Amino acid sequence: MTEYTPKERLSRALTGQPVDRMPAVSVTQTGTVEQMEACGSFWPEANNDAEKMATLAEAGHTVVGFEAVRVPFDITAEAEFFGCEIKAGTKEQQPSVVGHVVKTVEDIEKLKGYDLSEGRVGVVCDAIKILADKYGNELPIMGSMIGPFSLAQHINGDEWFMAIFTDEAFSLALMEFTTGFCAAYAEKMVESGADTMVIIDPTASYQLIGAEFYEKFVVPFHRKIADAMHKLNVPVVLHICGDTTQGLALMESSGVDGISVDQNVDAAVAVGKVEKSVIIGNLDPVNMLWNKTPEEIKAQSQKVIDAGIGLLAPGCGIVSKTPTVNLQAMIEMAKSHKY
Repeated sequence: MTEYTPKERLSRALTGQPVDRMPAVSVTQTGTVEQMEACGSFWPEANNDAEKMATLAEAGHTVVGFEAVRVPFDITAEAEFFGCEIKAGTKEQQPSVVGHVVKTVEDIEKLKGYDLSEGRVGVVCDAIKILADKYGNELPIMGSMIGPFSLAQHINGDEWFMAIFTDEAFSLALMEFTTGFCAAYAEKMVESGADTMVIIDPTASYQLIGAEFYEKFVVPFHRKIADAMHKLNVPVVLHICGDTTQGLALMESSGVDGISVDQNVDAAVAVGKVEKSVIIGNLDPVNMLWNKTPEEIKAQSQKVIDAGIGLLAPGCGIVSKTPTVNLQAMIEMAKSHKY
């Protein structure tokens, strides 16, 4: 079989084409303290400066060995872009959203007319361009963003979960707005050089809102983003936290190419729940990748591979204190697997 470049290999794997072996990637955040120390680019500065962001993303490849580069490292840039209050991150912790800006449809209107070259979303696009200029011919350049449902929750606050049950008009208006932004932002990332798109939508959970509301407030909006990316020949991966087992068929119905599942999902069951989407995951980032030995990680990796997983990867964002050798154990197992 032909030996592919990492860029070709991931694209083919995500779109159901034959490949020589499993790609070794992480579709969730890749930054760790050991990488920061090796490359000299640290959080929180690497979240706000394009050069430093690109340098740390590059370390995922040059220091750890991932066959892709990916930005950003957190999911707060989009909410910050719209004026939400952010609790600053540290060298070891990511920033978080602590203040919200939308209560009414009128508030949504005030957020329109934005410029995607501004704020941290502009920084992310600049970092992608730096990475694409250096690695775009060989490595996958992954762009990532928070999904529209979780962005709506960031913008509206915890009232969001009540709103989807009690105020359909407002909730659909906010979803239309966040989805329009997400699609435009994704297109901007592709224009900057991204060739793979990852949607991280942690609170868009079948477990949390049930099938009826997932079908109404999530599926059609994810589909709009997937359709926009597919028009540009860019594969799309969707990650939702928690036990997504019962929602996998609905997740797939949005047209995404890959579905990243976390450690609460049985990998073999997940594979059986979808028809075409590639199941990605699902090594526990805390109890396995951070806290176990390379030998234990290899053993668990083999179990996940044997379960039929499409791409071996962390089940959620990599913990910043994760040892490089542990990530390399997972990478070794991925690269050794022939489909």
